[in-house]
Amino acid sequence: MTNYIIHGLNEAHETLSAVMSDSLLIKNFEEATKVLVEAFKSNQRVYSCGNGGSMCDSMHFAEELTGRFRKDRSPLPATAISDPGYISCVSNDFGYDHIFSRYLEGWGNKGDVLVAITSSGNSPNVIKAVELAKTKGIKTIALLGKGGGKLKDMVDIPLVVPFTKNTDRVQEIHIKLIHLFIEGVERHIFPENY
Repeated sequence: MTNYIIHGLNEAHETLSAVMSDSLLIKNFEEATKVLVEAFKSNQRVYSCGNGGSMCDSMHFAEELTGRFRKDRSPLPATAISDPGYISCVSNDFGYDHIFSRYLEGWGNKGDVLVAITSSGNSPNVIKAVELAKTKGIKTIALLGKGGGKLKDMVDIPLVVPFTKNTDRVQEIHIKLIHLFIEGVERHIFPENY
């Protein structure tokens, strides 16, 4: 019975090891952290979006930035596009593919940042959000998996978890990267916390 536990932990370990050995992912991650830091230092906003578990991750990302991570500090302007009233309204009136792009159309400004999260890289509503972001001068970072999908070549900075057949392994790395983003931002803006 414990075989699936050990197998799952080994799979997670192998995926994390692959990430640690991926020099392009590490380089892109450092660049993405700089983009986030610059946005916050310039009083810009950071938006995040995703579907299902990726929406939960986008919410976790925003709440760690607006709330706290490890120690108290000033909140940072981050918003997950996740309000259920808004999402049901836009999906009813315009279609589910427009739930993120319409929000950015109304709220996003040049110099803001969009962190798009999708394990496949092919979610139509996330793709539309990235397309809209480009028209407004919003910088785009994507947490991706499974080769990166269509978004890999659409965003400014793709962070592609090395191929794994299981979405849950990709999502496990995404949450690790989210925590490292927050730590990296804090180390630059609130060095006294470290």
